[in-house]
Amino acid sequence: MKVGVIGAGAVGVGISNILLMIGSITELALLDLNKELAEGEVLDFSHTSALTFSKNTQMKAGDDYEIIRDADIVVITAGAQIKKGQSRLDLAEINSRIVVDIAKKIEQVAPDAVLIVVTNPCDIVSYFISANTGFSAEKVISSGCVVDTARLMSIVAGKVGIDPKNVFGYVLGEHGSHCFTPKSLISVAAQPIDYYCTTNGIDHIDADELLNEVKQAGFDIFSRKGNTVHGVSASVFRVIQAIHINERSVLPVGTLLRGEYGLHDVVLSLPTVVSQKGAEKILIHPFTDTELEQLHSIASQLQALIKDVAAKTGLQTGHA
Repeated sequence: MKVGVIGAGAVGVGISNILLMIGSITELALLDLNKELAEGEVLDFSHTSALTFSKNTQMKAGDDYEIIRDADIVVITAGAQIKKGQSRLDLAEINSRIVVDIAKKIEQVAPDAVLIVVTNPCDIVSYFISANTGFSAEKVISSGCVVDTARLMSIVAGKVGIDPKNVFGYVLGEHGSHCFTPKSLISVAAQPIDYYCTTNGIDHIDADELLNEVKQAGFDIFSRKGNTVHGVSASVFRVIQAIHINERSVLPVGTLLRGEYGLHDVVLSLPTVVSQKGAEKILIHPFTDTELEQLHSIASQLQALIKDVAAKTGLQTGHA
């Protein structure tokens, strides 16, 4: 399997590092406008191949899209970071333009690739890729709420004293401020969270407070170091792994809705079967009326933002 990574910044390099250390891909191509930066990173990585635990993956670097020709997966991390005084609309406008242009260039050399979009706001950006290129909806995956869900699992694990891998739950909606977590889906060791807490003498966990902690975790990381890298990189690797070995894993990635939950023409993170086909199928969960209202409210807010971005950029909306 060949993977292309667009953007040799902290997240692009973080994803590349995991792919090289514990992945099983045959080729990695790191592309950046700063050719020397990409080449320097790959040169640095090349020395790890002599160590016994590392894979001998073929590596390429450069600023020419030819290096990602025929890639099976392309991860897009390139784009602007939000600056002081900028609004979310400003960032969505800038990065939607940038990433749609990138996706069109990818389409020329790797038209069958599955795209994983990390550039924020990833759900808005993914929407515009789907609407402005020939990539089918299932081939455009927003990294979405995978990292938010990982944060939720880690936070719950800390409260109940259990390995995070034995905690189950989802953060759904948008990767950002517009998300929710259905408490009915949170469990520990297959036991509903309230039951587990009661039988083990642990204070019950309030779902709203938990969601606020999840949101705050990202802000706390960003305020201290200026970016979030490790959790995001690991989350993207998880998606790549599901595609690579056709796992058909259920992950809360963002993908275009086409009637699921009564919603159309918006990208949201929902439990989705991820396989070699990409985002193969969005699962339908028995959400409560309140949860469905939350989901529809989030969709409306994103659709309003999409409309504003389209008006300012001239990018197309709507899907066949």
